[in-house]
Amino acid sequence: MYLEHFGLRESPFRITPHADFFFGGANRRALLDALVYALGREEGLVKVSGEVGTGKTMLARVLIDHLPAHLRAIYLADPLMNRGELLAVLADELGCAPATGSDGSAHRLLRAVQEALVAEFAAGRQIVLLIDEAHAMPAETLEQIRLLSNLESERHKLIKIALFGQPELDDLLARTDMRQLKDRITQHFRLDPLQPDDVGTYIDFRMRAAGYRGPNVFDAASVTRIARDSGGLTRRINILADKALLAAFARGAHGVTATDATRAFADTELRVPAAGGVTPTRLALAVAASVVLLAAGFLLGRSIDTGLPETAPPATTARGTTAVAPADHAPEPLPAATPAPEQAPPAGEPAVPPVGALPDTIASAPPDAAPEPAAEPPAPADDLTSLLASSKSWTTSAPDDRWFIQLMSAPVAQGEQVERYVRRARRTLDAEQLRAYRADTSGGTKLAVIYGDFPDQRTAQQALATLPDWIATARPIARQVRSLRQP
Repeated sequence: MYLEHFGLRESPFRITPHADFFFGGANRRALLDALVYALGREEGLVKVSGEVGTGKTMLARVLIDHLPAHLRAIYLADPLMNRGELLAVLADELGCAPATGSDGSAHRLLRAVQEALVAEFAAGRQIVLLIDEAHAMPAETLEQIRLLSNLESERHKLIKIALFGQPELDDLLARTDMRQLKDRITQHFRLDPLQPDDVGTYIDFRMRAAGYRGPNVFDAASVTRIARDSGGLTRRINILADKALLAAFARGAHGVTATDATRAFADTELRVPAAGGVTPTRLALAVAASVVLLAAGFLLGRSIDTGLPETAPPATTARGTTAVAPADHAPEPLPAATPAPEQAPPAGEPAVPPVGALPDTIASAPPDAAPEPAAEPPAPADDLTSLLASSKSWTTSAPDDRWFIQLMSAPVAQGEQVERYVRRARRTLDAEQLRAYRADTSGGTKLAVIYGDFPDQRTAQQALATLPDWIATARPIARQVRSLRQP
């Protein structure tokens, strides 16, 4: 739903494992390398335990792709099988299952599996059995796992086994009747939740793995909130981050704030309410968040015509500048500019929005600050009028292949807010590089404030990275001059 809005090619926070979204930070990559080393050289069993949602299944799937060529992986996702079912699955995976109607006893299956493992070893290969959710495996099946680990040639084990499970697996192996299996485990690994400092890095990694290019979408306050509410569990982070993106999209913004993260948490059931039941405040917050998130689909392309309070800092007026309204509600967008071949943006980077796709409002403005409707839009203040006049020469004569940074845009009715933004920008930036222009679209006349004159996209992006925080947090974008002149 929000992919085009944020310039994404796919959903960044889906909870199904996908190797392209494997996060190597917070010692995840080091753990993966240790598993590859242990399974390539150790003769015993390997165990990985971790809390629900820490990424054990993702780790197991990625491990398969990183094993040496002589190791062939068999992945078991369903641990709820008895001894005979386990051996039948292995026989089927190894291509040695008895013919239909023949003796399918556990003894016959075990013998067939052993013969297949010997053949694999003779061909220079070894089988690696990866068992997910091993904490749920029946005791008799775990005992069969132990017996399988005993299968060996004169010098080497015929099968290597890795167990992945929740902390209950540690408790299970601590039982007296499980001591023989536990003694065969030579490597114990633990997958811990992400630390608060790693959550922001994880979120940004997932966004960019999904194709996003640009400044961080999640601000520091939203990351802090998600880190706290998720407990560092990657599955919960994915759920909360996805809902927070949807909340930001619903209000037409390109940045996720703590308010969006709060709404995301209120729309989930990740925690049991405290004793005493649900308070009216919690209930109201949850209902409001659900309404906002469920209404997101109806807000596609819908303009939120809001203004800014008189005391609002100019920084808030720039948020949402790059929003592109969907075609079923928005005015017909102008064609996006096509950069010169040597300046083409990286793969997956969203196209620079044309003038006609500018948003109808400053997305971060509160709804109750909308200006009173007037018969005629108020004229921009003197400073803005002066800037529009002085900028006309550059906007009409600058070469098409030059680049600039679009700082913000707003409907002409919000000329006073744009005026205040210009005044602050003049005190912060090089005033000679500050410009403004009007864009007449079918959705009304817009005012845009832009900055700089750059020879290529790379230079513009470098300049964008040095902008003051109050401007950078509003997600300005680099655009090409030719986009100003699209018919």
